[in-house]
Amino acid sequence: MGATAPGARRKAIRVLGSWTDVPPDARGASAAIGNFDGVHLGHRAVIDAARRPPAELGVVTFEPHPRGFFAPGGAPFRLMNSEARASRLGKLGVDTVFELPFDGRLAGLGPEDFVEDVLRRGLGLSHVVAGADFRFGKGRAGNASVLTDLCAARGIDVTIAPLLAVDETEVSSTAIREALTLGRPRDAARMLGHRHRIEGEVLHGEKRGRGLGYPTANMSIAGLHPPRFGVYAVTVDILDGPHAGSYGGAASIGVRPMFGENAPNLETFLFDFSGDIYGRRLSVGLVEWLRGEEKFDGVDALVARMADDCARAREILAASE
Repeated sequence: MGATAPGARRKAIRVLGSWTDVPPDARGASAAIGNFDGVHLGHRAVIDAARRPPAELGVVTFEPHPRGFFAPGGAPFRLMNSEARASRLGKLGVDTVFELPFDGRLAGLGPEDFVEDVLRRGLGLSHVVAGADFRFGKGRAGNASVLTDLCAARGIDVTIAPLLAVDETEVSSTAIREALTLGRPRDAARMLGHRHRIEGEVLHGEKRGRGLGYPTANMSIAGLHPPRFGVYAVTVDILDGPHAGSYGGAASIGVRPMFGENAPNLETFLFDFSGDIYGRRLSVGLVEWLRGEEKFDGVDALVARMADDCARAREILAASE
């Protein structure tokens, strides 16, 4: 799979990082509310229920994720960072993301104060859509029923979207994390409605791959839920710069045991590509897990295995087109 022309132009999306200083033209929106980690099929159903032209389509979400705020030392769990989330929401036609700063002030608001101070006075929403399992307010005291009653008392329309299941599995960010942990990106993709993607900047590494004939684009996965370590067949979108476009590739996620390193990262070899992409943004989509991490007896054995990995990845990608 070689380069293809970049896809259709992305929806221009506005991200507002405050609920106390919202511009007048952003008020009156019909908005879905939640964390939207992964922007999976369940999230898309909530967003679709918020489409109410001519009102602007909004999403109310939180940064950092509340789980990260309450347990800052916990294991990485996010499926995507805020920039990737906004990019995905833009592709769905969302006009404005109200990315509320989740801090002590917001965490301390009870359900009634949250609806009054944030949704009505702060954002000026006309319509709110939440999933049936939505919880909000201090101590997670508010649920979908409470949201409905509090909004109705303030003239805000509410829609509660039912939970969604795929192949008898309830679609959730937790279920998607579990699939990725097991090395099942196709299962994750069925719940996401798209391939799980890791987005980020290409960083300078040790350049070992270049010396082996397999130059790789190195990206950090810090803060993200780590998929099962090992080698994957992947699709790669270069998001900016002169080489912008789509490519096939093989990628390794892990700690590189061959070289005694222990900080997980993502290294991607792009097929049929040569060019400088340091500092460019990549979006790497996981297609299929090929094998686990291995420590080889020598460089020759490593190079031979990399050749096998790339051949298998090419076959898988050709069958996936």
